[in-house]
Amino acid sequence: MNKKHKNTVYLDHNATTRLDPEAAKAMKPYLEENFGNPSSQYSLGIKAKQGIENARKEVAGLIGAHYEEVFFTSGGSESNNMVIKGVIDFKNPEKNHIITSRIEHPAILNPALFLMELGVKVSFLPVDGSGRVDPDDVRKAVLPETVLISVMLANNETGTIQPIREISGIARENGISMHTDAAQAVGKIKVDVNELDVDFLSIAGHKFYGPKGIGALFIRSGQVITPLIHGAAQEGGRRAGTENTMLAAGLGAASTTAKARLEDDIEKIKALRDHFQALLFEGIDGLVLNGHPDERLPNTLNVSVPGLEGGRILEGLDFIMASTGAACHDRSIRLSHVLAAMAVPPEIGMGALRFSLGRSNTRKEIEEAAQLIINKVRRMKNE
Repeated sequence: MNKKHKNTVYLDHNATTRLDPEAAKAMKPYLEENFGNPSSQYSLGIKAKQGIENARKEVAGLIGAHYEEVFFTSGGSESNNMVIKGVIDFKNPEKNHIITSRIEHPAILNPALFLMELGVKVSFLPVDGSGRVDPDDVRKAVLPETVLISVMLANNETGTIQPIREISGIARENGISMHTDAAQAVGKIKVDVNELDVDFLSIAGHKFYGPKGIGALFIRSGQVITPLIHGAAQEGGRRAGTENTMLAAGLGAASTTAKARLEDDIEKIKALRDHFQALLFEGIDGLVLNGHPDERLPNTLNVSVPGLEGGRILEGLDFIMASTGAACHDRSIRLSHVLAAMAVPPEIGMGALRFSLGRSNTRKEIEEAAQLIINKVRRMKNE
């Protein structure tokens, strides 16, 4: 029966998004006629360089930055690594201390663990039951040798939004650099580097309808970090390697689109998410919400069906594209590190389902998906 279902319902926009048509349009000239190296001084190179700088301004416009503070990378993971490793004095690693949280993306946690092997001290802060970091815990963790505080803006699994402005205030009081991984937040909520008062902010293009393989890092003017990739002087000497003009153009166009339609997207997608949530809670007894009820991304819904496995719920519902956790480690049948940090019991956490909505979703398909999930859960409970 399920195999005959013709339409798919894509509910995994926190994993990746469809390429925006304007982004694809912006990329095409650099795939064909404007193929020059941006570092070349003749016309083809100059056109490519102009494409890079225009895209830089478009990305800066989305996050309230000056265009000279935006540097292109291969994505959120590279941006995070650039900061986490770039602030460290590798001649005296044991004299460096970093503060982060237990619910960060692996692109923060694993570089931090790598640095610990070299002697760097790292504090992994706890979160409360809704997945939020307590700014008081940040304040208590500060040491004389603390060089960086890195806390994500919005969690990829639960959507919970962190009190970054309060945390950055603590960083300012102590003369510490502040970084936020905003890969899941940019394009979904308003993100302004000056309102957040951060020194570094990571962006991933494919999370908001840009192409995969391109991201950006905001580096506030005056901040100095050691390059992750050494080589020639591209990206102001921050990131060596010939720039990918085509992908940068796509990211720039996606940024312009996101900025123009942000308020409308938030209103529409949040309404769909809330309707979907209401339907699931009405139809499934004992359903549990994972994450903050209010301070979360407008597109994200993480729920658990106690006593059942999330993966089994989605089995056979192949036309409903959702996740049982973060897509990067979705095939593992273990409690998510995010839910574990939130002290969610295994019998609840193993039943977690993450739904993340986007621009293409409709009320009709949301209602259909909700009913199919409700029916599947009821059948499983009666088995």
